[in-house]
Amino acid sequence: MSDLVTGDAVVLGLRPARLPSRALAICLDLAVYVTGYVLVTVGLTLATASLDPAAQAAVAVASVLLVLVGVPIAVETLSHGRSLGKLACGLRVVRDDGGPIRFRHALVRGALGVVELLLTFGTVAVVASLVSARGRRLGDVFAGTLVVRERVPGAPVMPVPPPPPWLAGRFGGLDLSAVPDGLWLAIRQYLTRMNQLDPQVGAAMAARLADDLVACTGAPPPAGVPAAAFLMAVVHERQSRDAARAFGAASTAPVAGAGPVFGPAPTVGGPVPAPVTAPVTAPVTAPAPAVGPVPYAAPASHAAPAPATPPAAAPAAPVESPRAGGFAPPA
Repeated sequence: MSDLVTGDAVVLGLRPARLPSRALAICLDLAVYVTGYVLVTVGLTLATASLDPAAQAAVAVASVLLVLVGVPIAVETLSHGRSLGKLACGLRVVRDDGGPIRFRHALVRGALGVVELLLTFGTVAVVASLVSARGRRLGDVFAGTLVVRERVPGAPVMPVPPPPPWLAGRFGGLDLSAVPDGLWLAIRQYLTRMNQLDPQVGAAMAARLADDLVACTGAPPPAGVPAAAFLMAVVHERQSRDAARAFGAASTAPVAGAGPVFGPAPTVGGPVPAPVTAPVTAPVTAPAPAVGPVPYAAPASHAAPAPATPPAAAPAAPVESPRAGGFAPPA
């Protein structure tokens, strides 16, 4: 990734194109231009057969400048840095600040490209690209441009593994408002890659992340819960809250829109309010237990399973549980 910084102090994450992809794009462009030049030359030779040798030479030079210099400049200007070869290879010519190129940039690149690519058969361009840190040839250096890659392979997004069933809804009373976004990102990256880590390294990372999460929430660490399972359950709880908030906002939209509908109803007469009040009570009472109280009633059941999950030997289990799964020492 390049470290280009715009005038607004914004770092651009551009990937400069390297020599192999640029060479392939130039070869494709030259094949098209040379084919067009041959066809134009044959046509002009037949059309200027009756002219004197000086006129034929002038026409030949003009055709060279027009097809091999003018056409590439026009193509890069009109396509904003995407010729046929660059389009096939997923490349684009941009300015040093990441913006699209203009005519003067394409003119400088095309004029120096005659020396770099045509007269020296690409030797100067290859040496300059190998020496440059961002793979730029002399035309890019003098024009203030850069060839970047547009098609970048994207990394697959791995889903967060679900928590164990016995932890579902157990952390509904945690206050997650003080947890920073950086910690959420670190937890998500760990959970998506936990199976690729060494067991000891993964356990140490899970304990450290769980300690940070417990410090941000301000709640005591759960007894007997492994650190990785605790992270899964808390992330699942946050996702559930976000989904409930999103769907709750969507469900309240029809109710807010139904207000004007219920407004004119009293003006109609007596029989109308009776059918209206029946639907109103049904939707209002239905979402209320589904959104709020039911998921967050889990902390009440959290206190009950704690003494109930251990069998008859419960007195010793709660004492040793903080040490068995204690990723955060009790304050």
